[in-house]
Amino acid sequence: MRRSRWARGGRKAALLGSLALLLSGCSASDWERNLRFGFPTGVTKQATRIRVLWTWSGVTALVLGVVVWGLIFWCCLRYRKKSDDLPRQTKYNFTVEAVCFAFPFLVIAGLFYRTVIVEDYVNKVTKNPDVTVQVDAFKWNWQFEYHTVKDASGKAQRKVYPGRTNLTDSSGTVQTRKDAASGCGSAVGATADACGGPNADGQTSGPGPLYLSTVGSQNEIPILVVPVGKSVQVDEHSLDVIHSFWVPDFLFKRDVIPYGTTSTARDNKFEFTATTTGRFVGRCAELCGTYHSQMNFEVRVVPMSTFTAYLTALQKIGPDDPARQSKALAAAKMPAYATTTYPLTTDRNARAASQKQGG
Repeated sequence: MRRSRWARGGRKAALLGSLALLLSGCSASDWERNLRFGFPTGVTKQATRIRVLWTWSGVTALVLGVVVWGLIFWCCLRYRKKSDDLPRQTKYNFTVEAVCFAFPFLVIAGLFYRTVIVEDYVNKVTKNPDVTVQVDAFKWNWQFEYHTVKDASGKAQRKVYPGRTNLTDSSGTVQTRKDAASGCGSAVGATADACGGPNADGQTSGPGPLYLSTVGSQNEIPILVVPVGKSVQVDEHSLDVIHSFWVPDFLFKRDVIPYGTTSTARDNKFEFTATTTGRFVGRCAELCGTYHSQMNFEVRVVPMSTFTAYLTALQKIGPDDPARQSKALAAAKMPAYATTTYPLTTDRNARAASQKQGG
C-alpha cells in the first residue's frame, strides 16, 4: 500500500514537471542561457562551444547531486529506526551493484566524449583562414603582425610594407642590410639576440617581407584589430620567456613558448571566429617577470570594411613611425587608444595612480 502511494506520487510529479516544461515554451538556447550560473557568454564560435559544454556539464553534475541527495534523504526517512529489531539484511544484489557501477561510468564516458568533441573543434586550424596574424610576445609587451588577408576572390594576399625586407633568416643569421634603421649588426653570423628581438619601435626581424605591424610601449597599449565573422589564425611567437595570450571574452588562452629562434615552425597557433563586434581586454596569463601584470593588450572586432581601412592606413603610414597604430586607428575612424585597459606606470618611485589615456 505504502509503495503504491510512492509510485502514484512519483508519476504525478513527473507529469507536472513535463507539463511545466511544455508550457514554458523555452528553447534549448533559452534553457542554456538561464542555467549557465553567471558563466561569461563569449564572443567567438569557439567560445560558444566551450560555454555550452560547461553549462550542460554543470547541469549534469547538479542533477546527479540531486539524485544522490534524494536517495540519501529517502533512505534516512524510509529506513529510520522504528524498533530494536534487526532489519532484514540485503547483500549480493547483482542488479543494484550493476547499476551503481554502470551508471557513473556512462556519465563519465558521455562527458569525456563531449569534451573531446569540443576540444577538437577549439583546436582545429584550417588550411586557408580568412586572416593570419602573428603575435610576438616579449618582456613586457606585444607586437601584432598582419600576414595575410583573403580578398574577394578568396585568395590570400600578403600585407607588407612595399620595398621593405626583414634582415634575418630562421636561424637568426643576417642576410642583408637593406633596412639600415633596424639596428641589426651587419656582420655575418649575428645572432637572433642582436637582430631577432624588437628594435626601438618594437619591430621584429625575420625572414622574408616586412609585414604590417604594430607594437605596444610603456605609453601605449597594443591593439589587435580583426574582422567580425571571419576566421582568424593566430601564430604565437615568444622572444624571451613563456607568455600566455589570454582574452577573457574568448573563454580561451594559449601559452606562447620560446624556442630560441626567429622561426615560427614549432610555435603554437590557434584559430577563432568572432561573432560580435566590440573591444575586449587581453592579458598575459603566464607569470613572466617584474611587469607581468602590466602586459595587457586590446582586441577590437570590427566590420570588414573598417578592418580593411585600418590596414590600408597602416601600410600608408609605414613601419618607421612609432605612432603608426594610433594614426591608423584614427584614419579608420576608431578610437586612437585602447578603451578597455591603459598603461600602468613602471616607475618604482611613483606615488600616484596611473592615468588613463585619452582619445
